[in-house]
Amino acid sequence: MIDIFQKTPYDHLTYEELSTTCKTCDKCQLCEGRTNVVVGHGPIPSKLMIIGEGPGEQEDLQGKPFVGKSGQLLTKILESVGINREKQVYIANTVKCRPPQNRAPHLTEIESCKPYLIRQIQLVQPRILLLLGSPSLKTILEETIPITKVRGNWYTLPVPYMEEPLYVMPLFHPSFLLRNQSKEKGSPKWLTWHDMKEVKAALDYYSA
Repeated sequence: MIDIFQKTPYDHLTYEELSTTCKTCDKCQLCEGRTNVVVGHGPIPSKLMIIGEGPGEQEDLQGKPFVGKSGQLLTKILESVGINREKQVYIANTVKCRPPQNRAPHLTEIESCKPYLIRQIQLVQPRILLLLGSPSLKTILEETIPITKVRGNWYTLPVPYMEEPLYVMPLFHPSFLLRNQSKEKGSPKWLTWHDMKEVKAALDYYSA
């Protein structure tokens, strides 16, 4: 499990200051090919936070996470259970610059961005954290188990901003769902629908 209590060079920064710092970052090679740094988007604080893998082409162009085809599907998934993306969800990625050809982020790139992500979680103060895809699963839970084995399961993570633990659930990445269109029982889309209903019930509990 990642240690959200650990000290980072950014502990004293507000969200706006952290965002400014991220936008001038040159800690890894991804900075060389970026158009925009994609820090994150959504309300702060937010009870629900989502962490994906890394920006794609549209995200790099617009400077906002999940705005391409995967992002459009993510919005539909959230709306299908009554979650308003703009008002109720903060979204970030394991890395803030686009990997070449949309490849998965390398471990060194993830490690370079990890202190930023830890500070983001501290500032966003989510009660529920969704991990989309293997890189975010490995970054937060530090698990090497395939996401097919752990998706839909709840994990808990101690955090400094509340007494209760942070509830964490890995989910299939929307890009995976785009490649697996079946909605039959047991399919990735069917499983994601049931996972999201559980997420919505938890969010309603914390919003009551």
